[in-house]
Amino acid sequence: MAGSGNSNHRSVGHSGDVNLPATSNVPAAVRNLLTSTKQLPSILSRWARGEASETDVSNVYVRVGTDFNAAVQAFAIHSIDLSDLHSIPSELRTVLEQCLAEDPSPEILAMFAPDLRAVIVKLLRGLQAKQDAWKRAKASSSANASPI
Repeated sequence: MAGSGNSNHRSVGHSGDVNLPATSNVPAAVRNLLTSTKQLPSILSRWARGEASETDVSNVYVRVGTDFNAAVQAFAIHSIDLSDLHSIPSELRTVLEQCLAEDPSPEILAMFAPDLRAVIVKLLRGLQAKQDAWKRAKASSSANASPI
């Protein structure tokens, strides 16, 4: 039960500190991040119905974190800073841990869905702004490139 103070607090896997090769392919990095992020509400719905485990939820969260780090690296190669979005993985983790600390049920999912949605919307809006900056930077560098 919420606020019961029991020791059912569950930990969601860490998503940071993964050393992955950097990619300069911003569209692919963003696409991968969006794909994994879309899996969070789905896996939580399955968890609430007893069709997925906490480990399944944690695995999706870790994938989101890995894809997030890859997107940060891809944008960084183009000198586009995502530091304003760096809190997203920890915000997701907080919501997921609070949700998973409860017994699975549609009511619990309904209670935490707005918080999850808010973090995802924040991520989507931030990514859109960064993609716009990347497109401008790409267009500018293409316009400044001299023909061979």
